[in-house]
Amino acid sequence: MSNGRSLWHDRANQVSGDGGKIIMERTLAIIKPDGVSARLIGEIIRRIESENLQIVAMRLHRLDEKEVDGFYYIHRQKQFFTSLKKFMTSGPVVLLVLQGADVIQRWRHLMGVTNPRHADQGSIRGDMGTDIEKNVVHGSDSADNAVYEINFFFNGLQFFD
Repeated sequence: MSNGRSLWHDRANQVSGDGGKIIMERTLAIIKPDGVSARLIGEIIRRIESENLQIVAMRLHRLDEKEVDGFYYIHRQKQFFTSLKKFMTSGPVVLLVLQGADVIQRWRHLMGVTNPRHADQGSIRGDMGTDIEKNVVHGSDSADNAVYEINFFFNGLQFFD
């Protein structure tokens, strides 16, 4: 685990091609314990692939309390943190790294807003989430957070382009 820039960071954020200038990004996606226990992994991956988002790393993992403390460090002082920690350690998660042009915003759109009650139908959270905590998926909210989050769970040798 690392909290610095990853081996792929500079390459992933470079412009590729001479004329079209397509910016390739990577982002972290997590299928949370509620999504795994409800057997939604396949449907979520189907939606990811139908949006032409490339999965370049993926693994099933059970978070421990220390990982939750580190990953969600910005929320440690918030009232909901104890509940979040209990939920995120309650069962396995699927960790994914997605790659593509504008992938951070595209994945966030596919996920829907945090609260499933306010999420659009057709979004993952709108269709599958049950409440603001049990909202099935997580996604990085910025390029800098994507770098931190990906490095937290993956090293640069675990990607398949």
